[in-house]
Amino acid sequence: MLLEPEPMLSSSRALMILLLPALLAACDRQSPPKEQANAAISGEVAPTPGEATAEPKGEAAFNYKIDKSKAGTAAPDFVFQAPDGSDMTLQDFAGKPMLVNLWATWCAPCVAEMPTLDRVAAAHGAKGLAVLTISQDVQGAKAAGAFFAKHDLPHLKAYTDPDNRFGFSYATGVLPTTVLYDAQGKEMLRVIGAMDWEGAEARSLIDDALAS
Repeated sequence: MLLEPEPMLSSSRALMILLLPALLAACDRQSPPKEQANAAISGEVAPTPGEATAEPKGEAAFNYKIDKSKAGTAAPDFVFQAPDGSDMTLQDFAGKPMLVNLWATWCAPCVAEMPTLDRVAAAHGAKGLAVLTISQDVQGAKAAGAFFAKHDLPHLKAYTDPDNRFGFSYATGVLPTTVLYDAQGKEMLRVIGAMDWEGAEARSLIDDALAS
């Protein structure tokens, strides 16, 4: 009995097979892990499913590049949420230099740099620097609030952007992404990846923003 040959793959299916490895490789850019959508977030100290730890540490944790290609661009006017649920925009901080950090609870490098951001806010907040950590978790305040309840970050606030407007606008494809604005609300530069915000290079960038 002769076996009939299998039909050839359609061109569209063949293309999907070829592109699959590239699509999978891109998933670690700005997409949360699969379990985030079903994570049960609580305020308990026990680890939350989908939440990253501060690992890795050292050079692996702080790996970034500085991009000045958008320097001079005005800060976006997107609405985001304060911890109490009220609406805010970056224009609420007009007249202050701003450090706008996009992060997520499932992002290990984000978690690693958060304590350094908290200490920067403590050291430079009185000098006028607004440090805004805006969560990109799709669960919004439920995820970010639980994270802040567990971690000692007294000088930061759990701002949220569940629609990822900032993430799509900045379009770096990477978390964390931090954008530094001068006192006139113009972008100075963006840091793509996690930085030690107490390091020498970061201190120089912050000093430039404070002098603007």
